[in-house]
Amino acid sequence: PYRQRRDQRAVFRNLDQRQDILWWAAQSCFPVIDDNRSFEQGRVVHQQFKPFLALVGAGIFLVSCMPVPIPFTGTCSHPCGTGLAAILIGPLPAVVLASIALTLQALFLAHGGLTTLGANVVTMGVAGAYFGYGVFYLTRRAGLPAVWAAFFAGAFSDWATYSATSLVLAEALHMNTPLLPMAGTIMLAFAPTQIPLGILEGIMSFIAFRFINLRIPELLKAGSLCRKIS
Repeated sequence: PYRQRRDQRAVFRNLDQRQDILWWAAQSCFPVIDDNRSFEQGRVVHQQFKPFLALVGAGIFLVSCMPVPIPFTGTCSHPCGTGLAAILIGPLPAVVLASIALTLQALFLAHGGLTTLGANVVTMGVAGAYFGYGVFYLTRRAGLPAVWAAFFAGAFSDWATYSATSLVLAEALHMNTPLLPMAGTIMLAFAPTQIPLGILEGIMSFIAFRFINLRIPELLKAGSLCRKIS
């Protein structure tokens, strides 16, 4: 039944204690690395940058709370928003905001959990933000307009998140089965929903980036300083 479907992040409860500690340690490095330089540089350039950061964080929180059921698997996938956040404010601040959003969801919405928070931040925050920003950077260097670069960043960051999720789950579950075939099987389970969902996230990123560029382009200039520091 539909009510028995679980959010994808809850599947990380299959991780054992050793893996929980490993992913917690990995994700903990990123808020420590960010020493507020990126936030302060953006604030200096534009006085509305702090409210803009809050808006980006709220966007990550809301977008990642939109579960879409995956047929036959008993889980749900969802958009992420970290790719768009990375191209607006930089990948490192995007990881920090994603970790805050995921912590609130774990505490108040029963999405994922505190023990699996590390794996969730690494897959959605780190993989999504840095891969999305990498795609944005490469497509811009190739001469693509910024709005189309934002589209590809949003789409590929979503797919990168679920590719990383598949690898984390495969590492926890593969036992005597080879790791990569198990990861490929999990990716195939996500594909029917995640491929169109990634395209949808790309469209959302296109629209959001275009709107900000037309209305308040100074915020993108402030965000560019954060991207350089990240």
